[in-house]
Amino acid sequence: MTEAVSQDRTTAGDAHVRVGDEPGPDGNPGAVRLVTIDRPGALNALDVATVRELLAIFEACAATATTASGPRVVILTGGGDKAFVAGADIVALSKMSADDAHKFSRLGQLLGERIESLPIPVIAAVNGYALGGGCELALACDFIYASDTAKFGQPEVKLGAMPGFGGTQRLLRRVGIARARELLFTGDTIDAGEALRIGLCNRVFEPARLLTEARRTAAAIAARAPLAIANVKRALRAGADRPSDEALTIESELFAELFSTADLSRGIAAFVTKEKQPPKWQAR
Repeated sequence: MTEAVSQDRTTAGDAHVRVGDEPGPDGNPGAVRLVTIDRPGALNALDVATVRELLAIFEACAATATTASGPRVVILTGGGDKAFVAGADIVALSKMSADDAHKFSRLGQLLGERIESLPIPVIAAVNGYALGGGCELALACDFIYASDTAKFGQPEVKLGAMPGFGGTQRLLRRVGIARARELLFTGDTIDAGEALRIGLCNRVFEPARLLTEARRTAAAIAARAPLAIANVKRALRAGADRPSDEALTIESELFAELFSTADLSRGIAAFVTKEKQPPKWQAR
């Protein structure tokens, strides 16, 4: 897939986020949803309006994600070539009261929750700076692909602040508590190579290849059974903080649930009869 096949559905002149749908391997015209945070003049920094736009976009994804014609995977990236999201909008932060800050934090946390609970995978394609709220936004995604120019960090303590969009919790789950402490206490920025080494991101590419590779993985995911993908994501999320026996019980229940779906029957039939074409999933 290329940019040429993307259909941009965001037309409002004051929009801070662009949304484009791209076809999947089965011909579904909206299988891959490309969400681009587009405030390059502010290095795609997050203000209240931008967070609200993102929240509305991911809520709309959730409404159609498990339908036959709905999106199967989302790629989240930043506009321009300098930043994914350079952080929260410092000018906006400087004008906030403690009450305003609490509301902004809860709004950002709600966005992260919506991304994590979305029944389809979300790939963060980090094309530059992912600092503060930008790193937290990437961490809410299922996994991160990065360009070799990407920079990650939680530098809030350098300003007398701290992460407020879930960074203290998601970073430790991604890289372990000791590395999370080091990054959060120092506020240091790390490059893509170090992010890869510690498990913060999955893969690193030259900038020109980043979206190509994200699209390649998105196409592979979009070709799989959507209800199965949704249940895998539910099992991973539900079991992450539970004892293994509870997590395995959840896995068994979600496994069994799929045996009442038309997609599983279709997939098994296609395998048994050795059909040359992959099954056309119906998300039911």
